Amino acid sequence: MKLRWGLALVGVLGALLVAPAVPASASSIVVPCQFTPTPANPAARPVIRPLPFALTRGTVDVTFRFNYGPVTVRLDRAGAAPCAVHNMASLVLQRFYDHSQCWRLSNSARLGVLQCGDIYEVEKGGPGYKFPDEVSGAETYPRGTIAMGNQGPGTNGSEFFIVHSFANIPANYSVLGHVVSGMSAIDHMVADGIIPTDPNGPLDGAPAKPVKIQRASLGR
Repeated sequence: MKLRWGLALVGVLGALLVAPAVPASASSIVVPCQFTPTPANPAARPVIRPLPFALTRGTVDVTFRFNYGPVTVRLDRAGAAPCAVHNMASLVLQRFYDHSQCWRLSNSARLGVLQCGDIYEVEKGGPGYKFPDEVSGAETYPRGTIAMGNQGPGTNGSEFFIVHSFANIPANYSVLGHVVSGMSAIDHMVADGIIPTDPNGPLDGAPAKPVKIQRASLGR
């Protein structure tokens, strides 16, 4: 077995350890996933592509330890975006998000989100691959939602956003799950203000006080 796939398998097995048992008779326990390399946008940090399948049962918790405090999200493998959940779990296990910065915060009437997962700056610095959207067209983005960010159809990678108020946006973003603890930390980020960045408007830009993910890990 090549080293790349061997290490990826370790990541998948680690994610399986936090999954609940599934009856042997259950069908469609896994679905295929397509993770395509992006040579024009190489990985910002060494990372191995996830194996090309995802579980469709159970949930997995991820805790982002921000400089503002921990935020735990519950990712739903049984939801509409199992490949996106599989991808995030893989990136967390590989420490991709550790010691990274969240470059965008918005608090407008249309969009209230914290955007993270880009290593270099807004929408720059992904994992060196992309994967398709997993949307039904019925997605909504209420407070506490965690969803994939993208730069257009089929460009998912490492970028994600957490909704702190609401997001009146098209159903173009794969929903991974929701925050189960720590929303107060994100509220504090919003209260500290925003440095506006054109052309997004005065309530969209960099957090006034840097927001950093010190570490991300599976579990709480």
